[in-house]
Parts: sequence; structure tokens; C-alpha cells
Amino acid sequence: MTTRASTPAPVTADALLRASPLPPLEARILLTHVLGWRRTQLITRGDEPLECASVERYRALEARRAAGEPVAQLVGAREFFGLEFEVTPHVLIPRPETELLVETALAALEHRPRPRVLDLGTGTGAIAVALASTRPDAQVWALDRSADALAVATRNGARLLDAQRPGGAITFLHSDWYDALDTAPRFDAIVSNPPYIASGDPHLLEGDLRFEPRGALTDEADGLSAIRAIVAGAPARLAAGGVLWIEHGYDQAEAVRALLGAGGFAQVRSERDLAGIERISGGVLREDAA
Repeated sequence: MTTRASTPAPVTADALLRASPLPPLEARILLTHVLGWRRTQLITRGDEPLECASVERYRALEARRAAGEPVAQLVGAREFFGLEFEVTPHVLIPRPETELLVETALAALEHRPRPRVLDLGTGTGAIAVALASTRPDAQVWALDRSADALAVATRNGARLLDAQRPGGAITFLHSDWYDALDTAPRFDAIVSNPPYIASGDPHLLEGDLRFEPRGALTDEADGLSAIRAIVAGAPARLAAGGVLWIEHGYDQAEAVRALLGAGGFAQVRSERDLAGIERISGGVLREDAA
């Protein structure tokens, strides 16, 4: 007497999420990415049988995430300042705390019509695009020494910004800090999220940082060499009353304020992020330093 083999029960979204070793939010992000669903559909369609190919693709991404790969790289995107940016292994993943840099720059430019803004080390273009999106009249330049990063930033700018914005398209330039700006005008604001992690910092070997471009994270020195170069070059590139704002490490605010004060900036201060950490520092160019 023979018995008929039982048919395996169909796999559903509910079942995948219940069995996942990942934090629930990460599992939901990966599954909606694979299925092309909105998050609400994980509830309304959670008991629907899924195609085998979708299940296999999800499980492959789940395994890669469990091995440490960043979610943003797995899905190819990260939200920043209300916009969804393309992310690849060639760029730093935009982080919520960097939104403070955008907000502070926007406040400084509030009463300046058609301001000129420079973003140094643009990466995904998140800072430059967020500024250009919020201030359509702003003329924005964005520089990076990585051609691969510039390609990502250019695509993000083209996709996320109105082609008819009054300030025009962002000017993306391949440049090591200020090197490519010989013919550029002076700017009302310079902003930067440079590599500021010291070369021996153990955080470089932990979490998402292991998968991000090392050159966007560390200066391979004391964590301040890029910031020194930015501060030193800023007076020759800023208009009268122009501002410079830089993101830095949790323990670098005092050192960055000292660099700004010695570099020709007044009204130097630091701003704290939502975790209470002094995350950015900046100031206004003194008249005698212009």
C-alpha cells in the first residue's frame, strides 16, 4: 500500500515574519521590498500564499542581513529628509542625525534670496538634494572625490528634484575638497559631513560601517584632518557673512570649535542632535577673514 506525499503548506508573509531571526522592522522592510508591497499590505495580505521565487529571494536577503549587511544596501535605498535616496556600497548611508546639518543650514539661509550653497563630500547627494528641494531658489554645488559616489548623487538629484526649479540643477563636480572650484562664485553657506572617524577607532569594524566605503568614514589619521582642510579653505570660498557648518564625531565639538575660531569664524557654536550629542559645529565668516 502506498501513501501519497503530503503537499507542503504554502508560505505566507505572516509565516516568514514570524520565523525571521531579524528585528521585526528590518524583516518587514526586506519583505515589502521583495514583494513590492506597502507595509499595510503585510497585514491585509499576510495570509496569502507567496510564490517560491519571492520566498527564496527574501530568505537570501534575510541571510545577508543576519550576516551584517546594511538594510539600506540590501534594498538600495534610504529615506532622508522626507526623500528616498538611492544607496550603493560606494556611498555612506544617510543617517537621521545628519538632518540637523540640513536644518541648521536652512535656518542660516532663511533671509537670503537665491543663496549659493556648497556641499563638500556629497556622497549620495543627500545634504545637497535636501537643501535644493527645500529651497528651490538655491544654487547648489556638490563635490566628491569619488566618481562612483558622484554617479549615485547625480542620479538622486535628477530623480528627486524638479527639473524646472528656479535655482537650476545641482552642479556636481569631481573634486578633492575645493580643488575644482577655480571659477566658482563665493558661497553663502558651506556644509559638509566629512570623514571624521580616527583610523584606529574600533567602530570601523562594527555594524554597518564594515560595509560602507572606508574613505567616507575615516581620514586614516586623527579624525580631524579633513575638517582642518575644510575650515582652512572656507574663507576664500565664502561670501561676506557666509556660514560654515560641519558634522563631526561625538567627542570632537570642542576641537572643531577651536579650529573654526582660529580659522576666521565668529559666532562659533555647536548644535546637539536628538540624542543630546554635539553633532555639528559652525560659525559665520568674520569680515576681516574674507
